[in-house]
Amino acid sequence: MSEPEPMYRLIEVVLRPAIGWWFSWQLDGMDRVPAGGPLLVAGNHVSHFDPLAHGFFLSRAGRRPRYLAKSELWRNGFLRPVLDGTHQIPVDRGTGRSAPVDAAVESLQRGEVVVFYPEATTTRNPDHTPMQGKTGIARVALRWGVPVLPLALWGTHHVLQKRERGLTFGRAIWVRAGNPLDFAEFAGRGEEPAILRKVTDQVMAELARLVEEMRQAYPARWA
Repeated sequence: MSEPEPMYRLIEVVLRPAIGWWFSWQLDGMDRVPAGGPLLVAGNHVSHFDPLAHGFFLSRAGRRPRYLAKSELWRNGFLRPVLDGTHQIPVDRGTGRSAPVDAAVESLQRGEVVVFYPEATTTRNPDHTPMQGKTGIARVALRWGVPVLPLALWGTHHVLQKRERGLTFGRAIWVRAGNPLDFAEFAGRGEEPAILRKVTDQVMAELARLVEEMRQAYPARWA
């Protein structure tokens, strides 16, 4: 990992040890995270805690994530300096603007990790499984020609939800990386809607598979 930025350093020194101690973590597939170079990550989304959980995994793997996050978060006076200080990428949802995709590609060009939540919001499925994804991640993957690393989590669906906090000590949180998905066969076809949908659906199918694996093995006391 390169020399940490001040805000990231603060998070690594203060926040990462705290959440590492408070929750019971299971991190699988960390060896699938390359030590350096551009990395495009797709995560499922069940809770407002998910960026911290995915970030915990990636930080432990020696990488520093940049998230595509809804622009409304920048209106929060506490979050704004954190988001700016860690160089996160604002997204104006529903506008169709290309700026977030352009910013994601620029981050990849600098050899950084870019994390997408293709669902664009926390899942509305009652069983917390992934919904259909939006095609932004496919646009970036095909434009930059980089594989997508599926990074699924389970156990955060009772943590920092709208109606509950779920901050019980020792709660199990599992994060699992799948095999990188290579879409080189679709090179040069990143403007075709059918291809964008196909790539996105493949990403979401792999996330759903990883989620189901964890659901089946997850401790019953926290289910």
